[in-house]
Amino acid sequence: MSAFTLSACSKTAEPTDTPPSSTTTTEPTIPETTVPVSTNSTATPAAPAAPAADNTDTISGVKYASYTGDADKGKIAFLTCQTCHSIDAGVNKIGPSLHAVVGREAGTIAGFSYSTANKDSGITWTPEKLFQYLEAPQRVVPGTKMTFAGFSDPQKRADVIAYLKSNS
Repeated sequence: MSAFTLSACSKTAEPTDTPPSSTTTTEPTIPETTVPVSTNSTATPAAPAAPAADNTDTISGVKYASYTGDADKGKIAFLTCQTCHSIDAGVNKIGPSLHAVVGREAGTIAGFSYSTANKDSGITWTPEKLFQYLEAPQRVVPGTKMTFAGFSDPQKRADVIAYLKSNS
């Protein structure tokens, strides 16, 4: 008895001499296709640009002028900062001395190894710029070595600035 197999391409029956118990079927083959793959699949999205050196807009939209800082409360809030910073002139720690920081250009303390981002920022530390920076340092100076996440409370930022101003 002769068996019939279907040809994958023609769908017509052809006689074979192979007994039915050993009939083999051939699966149709699908030609391989080349799908373009992006070579940039691991690229990270571009970070938002830092605000301009003279821009003092905060994330929350609040303005420094809306707050009156309290230096005594700022001294307490500064405890978070003094792990890395001193307010004494010439005393650098992990971060530079913040003595007389208000009004100073960023990246200018002699003998301190600033990040290139900080040195090249063009920032002058006005109270308004400090207020913006202390909200989110990495936003204002992307690439800064300062790992502090910032003070979300605007009153606390104003208090720290008042403390810094009182120790200049």
